[in-house]
Amino acid sequence: MSDLHTNLTLPSTPDNVSKVEPFVHDVATRYNLSPDIHGNILISLTEAVTNAILHGNQADCNKSVSISLRRQKDALSIRVSDEGPGFDPECVPDPTTGECLEKCGGRGLFLMRHLSDECKFMHKGSTVEMRFKLD
Repeated sequence: MSDLHTNLTLPSTPDNVSKVEPFVHDVATRYNLSPDIHGNILISLTEAVTNAILHGNQADCNKSVSISLRRQKDALSIRVSDEGPGFDPECVPDPTTGECLEKCGGRGLFLMRHLSDECKFMHKGSTVEMRFKLD
């Protein structure tokens, strides 16, 4: 099967996070995804887009967040890129330890890493690529 690409670009306003769900629904329908994979992609992509808008682009509506989905033979690869300066994902504290347990927020990277089969950061952290194996 040849690679298929789907792209979506959103202005960096928090209300645009709502466009993730219909995008994922369309992808789930197109590729006949199981409910588990559909849910994992929905949560992971929502977290990635939220982080890109709020943290990467500082909710600057003059900046964009790009989503790129690529179908591979046995997986879906989803990249989310922002126009921010990036960050070091290794410096983000583990939300399951000590004082972080009580904090509100800080769980997005944890969820992305645990719900995807592979999660890597590129371009100094301004791009995340998540890979989801297909059954």
